[in-house]
Order: sequence, then structure tokens, then C-alpha cells
Amino acid sequence: MSRIDEPAPAVPVRADVEEAARRLSGQVVRTPVLRSPAIDRLAGVRVLIKAENLQHGGSYKMRGASLAVGRLAAGGHGGVVAQSTGNHAVAVALAARRHGLAATVVLPADAAPTKVARARAAGARIVLADTAAERLALTREISAATGHPVVDAYDHPDVIAGQGSASLELIEDAERAGTPLDALVLPVGGGGGAAGACLAATGRPIELYGVEPVGCDSLARSLAAGRPTPVPPAPTIADGLRPACVGELPFAILRTALRGVVRVDDEQIAAAFRLLLLELKVLAEPSGAAGLAGALRIAADGRHHTVGVVLTGGNVEAELVARLAADRFAEVTSVEGAAA
Repeated sequence: MSRIDEPAPAVPVRADVEEAARRLSGQVVRTPVLRSPAIDRLAGVRVLIKAENLQHGGSYKMRGASLAVGRLAAGGHGGVVAQSTGNHAVAVALAARRHGLAATVVLPADAAPTKVARARAAGARIVLADTAAERLALTREISAATGHPVVDAYDHPDVIAGQGSASLELIEDAERAGTPLDALVLPVGGGGGAAGACLAATGRPIELYGVEPVGCDSLARSLAAGRPTPVPPAPTIADGLRPACVGELPFAILRTALRGVVRVDDEQIAAAFRLLLLELKVLAEPSGAAGLAGALRIAADGRHHTVGVVLTGGNVEAELVARLAADRFAEVTSVEGAAA
């Protein structure tokens, strides 16, 4: 989301992801790549999982936020503004605190309490809004009133490049282990992480797939329409994957670089959550587990040998963990403007 008087941002390229990885070295965790024999047997292929739930702030959003906020701090800005469904807001708040900047984050009224609490604990001013449209409008108003630039959750070149560094690490680690990826799967909200993954994989024989919850499939519809297409978010347990529309910058990359989009329902996401919890002993949020759910569907076609999944985050409510573990996911679906 650029200020009206600013030129349109340039679409990032692979070199930007490589530069992001260099700049972020020492600022973010190089998270481990995990593998489960049980998940491999179920998928019928080797599945390598990048555990970004162990990242600072609990998600890979810390990468893009750290890069973008760090650059703004170096440019003399005194504060930043962001809006998201949760993880990006937490990451921006943490990055702003590291650089001594003020942060205002706009969150859904039904945002996960854990994510709200994390952003507040990092020193951010919290503003709540009922709908995605209201969040966007409030973000613009706050930016105009304070003069603080907006760090968009996905429609920002530094955010795309920063998020792409997670996929670059996964690709590199898989190659070092002698198990190079031939497919890479990313959950899709606004598309920044998937776009960064496409850039990271440039020049390698890796097919890229996005995963969206059923009814929150702006990217799939946008690819079909040939332009970013808004979708009223449907109820889903994957609260981080319900932006109203894929970002313009991510779409410019994804429209030609993405192999395809897989839609998964809440039952498939919940099953993937339980696999991660019980087989890998890893706690993921449903938005992150959606990536594994999509990978299991992609693996079923028998075309791949090694499928990589970026487990994008692990900020999840204790009550939700209990319900999902007990297969009571239907009680915890959420939709923009409704109680979670």
C-alpha cells in the first residue's frame, strides 16, 4: 500500500531475495528443516518442512517485516503503520521495537487474542476494525495523520523478498542434503510468501504451488480472471489466509511463475495440523498447516519425489489447539467480522 504521491514499487526479482537473505543473517533464525517418516509414507513422497513456527515472533512474517522496517529506520523514519490478520502485525511491532520506531497496527476485531497480545507486548498501538475494507481505510488515515509509512503485509517488495528468504533457505538446505526439491508449497493469503518462493526458485526445476482455504481463494480466481480479484472471505479455521484480495505485486509474479493453486477445506487443514502435532511434535497454526494439507494433495499425483513446505507460523490459541487435536474444528471457524 503506497502513499498517493509515491511511485509504484518495482517488482522484486531473485537477486532481491538473495540480498534479503544476506541482510537478515543474524537478525532472524535459520529455522530447521523437518521430516517425518510417517508423513512421507502418507504422502508417497519425501516431504521437507521448513519450521518457521520457530521463527522470532512465531512466523515467517518476521523476515519481511525486519527487512522493510530496518530499511525505513535507516532512512530516518520515526514510526510505521501496518494492518494484517495477526502475524504481520506482530512482526512489524517486534521489528519496530528493535529499531526504536513507533508502531501502530490495525487488526480485525476478531483477531486471535494471542496475536493481539504479542503485538501489544512489543509496544505497538493496537487499533481494531470489523472488516478488511475498514482496516485498509484506517491504515491509510493513520499513515496520513502521523506521516509514518505503511508496511503492507504482502504488497511490498521488501516483504516479498524477506518472506522469500525462508524458501531460499529450504531450497539450499534440501540441495545440501542431497534431496533437492522438485515442488514447493506455500499457504496463500495476500500472496507475498508464495511470490517470494517463486523468486527464490528462479532458475531451478522446482514447481511452485499455492494453497488457499475453500472460499478464501482470491489467488485462484485472480489467475483465472487475469487480474487481482477480490473475494469476500468465507469462514475458515485458517485465520491468516483470509485477505479480501491477493496483492498486485505478488500477482505480477505469481501469474507466470506459479504452477497452480490447491484449495483445501477445514477438515483437511485440521488433519494436517494433527499430523504436524503428533508425528513431528510441532505446533502450527491452521494457516501454516494448510501448506501441508495442500502438499498431501499435490503429492497424490505421483509426479514429484521431494516436496518442500514452508510451515509459515505457529501462533495459535491454546483452546484452538485442544479443539483441533480433538477433531472439533467445526466449532472454531472464523470469518471477517464474526466471532472466532
